[in-house]
Amino acid sequence: MAAPIQTKEILRPYELVVIMKVDTTEEKQKLFFQKNKQIIESFKGKINHIDSWGKRRLANAINKEKTGHYFHVTFQATSQVVAELERTMRINDDVLRFVHTRLEDDTDLAKYVSQFHETLAANSAREKERAQERAAKMSERANRPMRPSLG
Repeated sequence: MAAPIQTKEILRPYELVVIMKVDTTEEKQKLFFQKNKQIIESFKGKINHIDSWGKRRLANAINKEKTGHYFHVTFQATSQVVAELERTMRINDDVLRFVHTRLEDDTDLAKYVSQFHETLAANSAREKERAQERAAKMSERANRPMRPSLG
């Protein structure tokens, strides 16, 4: 009789973005991520980092919610972990939306997070510049003399 085939589960890098309701208490948020960490570790995975992006306005309302609290997580795990995490997030009333993305297998998560933060900072700086340009144009328009009306 042939011996059973043993397969080694490969840890793959993943990225997760979660949007939670704004009125979710900090205690509930911590409990939520502790539970997710336990799920990941029960499948021999490990969390690389968890970032809070804070409260942001949603592009489209979700269940009549116009703002959400955003979180960004990177971790290494097997494919079964994602299915279990998605199951638990679907039944959690505080989670508005979530998305898992599998990263390239050779991705260095520390370097990935560092580049991600640099991109966020650059986008934030660009957005501030645009806001200043809009404010300057509005100020310029407000200071223009009125044209005499014809009529």
